[in-house]
Amino acid sequence: MSMWSILRRKLATQPSSTPAFVFGRSTSTRGYSTTKVKEALLLGRGSKIVGNVGRNSFLGCPVSSKPVREAVSFFQRDSPIYVQNRSFSSDNGDLVDAVVPFMGESITDGTLATFLKKPGDRVEIDEPIAQIETDKVTIDVASPEAGVIQELVAKEGETVEPGTKIAVISKSGEGVSESHVAPSEDVPSQASSKPSAGKKKEDKEKPKEETSLPKPKAETSPPKRKAPSPPPPKALATEPQLPPKERERRVPMTRLRKRVATRLKDSQNTFAMLTTFNEVDMTNLMKLRSEYKDAFVEKHGVKLGLMSGFIKGAVSGLLNQPIVNAVIDGDDIIYRDYIDISIAVGTPKGLVVPVLRNADKMNFAEIEKAINTLAKKANDGSISIDEMAGGSFTISNGGVYGSLLSTPIINPPQSAILGMHSIVNRPMVVGGEIVSRPMMYIALTYDHRLIDGREAVFFLRRIKDVVEDPRRLLLDI
Repeated sequence: MSMWSILRRKLATQPSSTPAFVFGRSTSTRGYSTTKVKEALLLGRGSKIVGNVGRNSFLGCPVSSKPVREAVSFFQRDSPIYVQNRSFSSDNGDLVDAVVPFMGESITDGTLATFLKKPGDRVEIDEPIAQIETDKVTIDVASPEAGVIQELVAKEGETVEPGTKIAVISKSGEGVSESHVAPSEDVPSQASSKPSAGKKKEDKEKPKEETSLPKPKAETSPPKRKAPSPPPPKALATEPQLPPKERERRVPMTRLRKRVATRLKDSQNTFAMLTTFNEVDMTNLMKLRSEYKDAFVEKHGVKLGLMSGFIKGAVSGLLNQPIVNAVIDGDDIIYRDYIDISIAVGTPKGLVVPVLRNADKMNFAEIEKAINTLAKKANDGSISIDEMAGGSFTISNGGVYGSLLSTPIINPPQSAILGMHSIVNRPMVVGGEIVSRPMMYIALTYDHRLIDGREAVFFLRRIKDVVEDPRRLLLDI
């Protein structure tokens, strides 16, 4: 008698309350099971039986609504059928997804730059596991729970949107094996060992074959003289001698670099840019800083720099020449009654421009504190989108890199940008005498469609007057 006949007879002799075998979860309706499952059972030597469980029927036997575990225990006691149980993450809530966070109103997607963790690594809650590179800033993807990274769903270099799943984290650490960390390390070693063994066998067999063959040296005819090969054609004088391609490297641009390139080119294509220059004697401002630097640090907890003096000078110039703080919008001119100064900061990842809000209402200490905070955030990559949004005027200090003179490019949608440069001691005529003075060139690039040369020169002259004599700020003259 076959195994299947024994099973059917055994089920038929059971009372109606005896539970039948049901795969999956069942929902009870009026005492009957409504589960409909198609499952392949393995019996004996690999034979397959496909059972279709329908409503109120299982091979002609009634199906009860008792829990599934009773059916499994019944078959384990009285039948040789092997039951395989598989747990899912949705049953116990052990697995959580790490998704891309909200990146700002103006940012719809980003590039998955790098994973900071790999499968099998332990992570704590809110610990960064990946970095998303956007057009403006780099954003960290934090772990929602403490646990072990089970799987990395996304790949580096892919474009992701807010809410995209990039990794799966196991809170208990179960189901995470070492195979997730390096799944391909053992296979190549085994595969490489086989060819090496085959090579050894071939090497052992080759000497035997060579020794059995007679030496043909005595029978060979004398070698024939080869005709001299023609000399290689000489390169024409017009052909350039280019370096080989092997000495070149092609690296994809980051999203931040592409965004900066696009904005700068748009600025050149949009504005009628013109640059005017002037020079500033830094003697009095440097003397002021030297005299009060210790008292300034003791009271405010921050060093007194030169940048705050130029920001105060730019604020004074914008108040005297409000057209420099304005911008063209279509056929209209928008005059801004606020002064937000953008500070250009060069970082290893690219140029970022954090904004100093309401600079006209800040004193020297508040300006220095805000600059230090924004510069630190920009360098470590923790600056936010809101801290770089807006701005009505930009200051770029190329002097920290040793730049003597430059023509900066306008940062749209602004209309002008001030360029600072390095301080160099030069001979100057003061009171009819030639003396050495620390001098700095300053440059103003402006949109000539909106700002005339007269306003641009007056603006630079105001900065020159305030920096050379800071007492003008106290007297408002």
